[in-house]
Amino acid sequence: MRNALRIDREKLVLGVAAPLLAIVTAVAITSAVMGVTGQNPFRAYELMLDFGTKSDSQVWIINQSIPYYLSAVAVAIGFRMNLFNIGVDGQYRVAAFFAAVVGGGLSLPGVLQIPVILLTAMAVGAIWAGIAGWLKVTRGVSEVITTIMLNFLGGSLIGYFLQEGRLAELEGNIVHTPDIPDSGMFFEFETQVQPIHGTVVIAVLVGVAYWFVLNRTRFGFDLRAVGQSEPAAEASGVSVKRTVVTAMLLSGAVAGLVGMPTLLNESGNYGNDFPEGLGFTGIAIALLGRNHPVGIAFAALLWGFLERTATRLEAEDYAQEIISVMQGVIVLSVVVAYELVRRWGIRRQQRMVGEELAAQAGASARKNDSDPAEVSR
Repeated sequence: MRNALRIDREKLVLGVAAPLLAIVTAVAITSAVMGVTGQNPFRAYELMLDFGTKSDSQVWIINQSIPYYLSAVAVAIGFRMNLFNIGVDGQYRVAAFFAAVVGGGLSLPGVLQIPVILLTAMAVGAIWAGIAGWLKVTRGVSEVITTIMLNFLGGSLIGYFLQEGRLAELEGNIVHTPDIPDSGMFFEFETQVQPIHGTVVIAVLVGVAYWFVLNRTRFGFDLRAVGQSEPAAEASGVSVKRTVVTAMLLSGAVAGLVGMPTLLNESGNYGNDFPEGLGFTGIAIALLGRNHPVGIAFAALLWGFLERTATRLEAEDYAQEIISVMQGVIVLSVVVAYELVRRWGIRRQQRMVGEELAAQAGASARKNDSDPAEVSR
């Protein structure tokens, strides 16, 4: 029992040590890069800390972190069973487009309008991701290939319909879907500087649901079992094919929500200026957060902090690419750090198990020596 508690404590320490090691490594490498280019890294970090902790920056970081968090959770669902869903970018864009079309074409009370928009986005995202899952289990096609192709198909589909006279209208230089009525827009939390998007509630609910399903349901157990070993999971009665399709559907449904903070708290429509690339950012954040809902939240906030402070560094004549270098080094360091920590943890657990077995063998030998009757029997 004592060793079990020790193992649990060490797992917690290792889980925290890996991202911290990655961040420290990234800071060291980035400092070296700035030093080589003749820039002062300590001044840069001072500027980042000062600007990033201002009230308006904090609100901006939270708002920016909402779609990052949702994107990372969508990716993490696949990661937990070794599915590499890199189609989140296409899934959320297609979902946001059709949700905007539906929202702009309806005029319902907010209590009905908003759920219709959200359910539309989730359904479209699930269908788009489900195509990759279906092709994997029926034809053996890698989800990496299909999701990449679906990203391009999604962009082409949006480009076809996002034209004046089809499902969009022209306003200045922007082509966008009809505006969603005010009743369909999400609420906001007012602050002294600027409002916080109400869709942060959606992100929190998704994070709680992700944790609960993964750790407290039979499907979550099956999903993790398939991720550990497909043959072993199948031998224990788990339907691997059904789990793969279900996981892709859930991943796509969460991906469908990625565009909702922009759609329902900012633009109110889908235009050719709608943000892209959030799905790929989600991959990096899921890796940094180690696919854990709390870890992903901190990683999303860190990513938002870096993007916010990049504007301040640029204003102080620091190289614009320095933040991109830091983000890239963080992701690379995360992969290396997790592997190093994982190997150390395995060796540590093996040593502890060996010590426990040796202790049990010693205790048994001492008992036999002290009980001749037991030896004779």
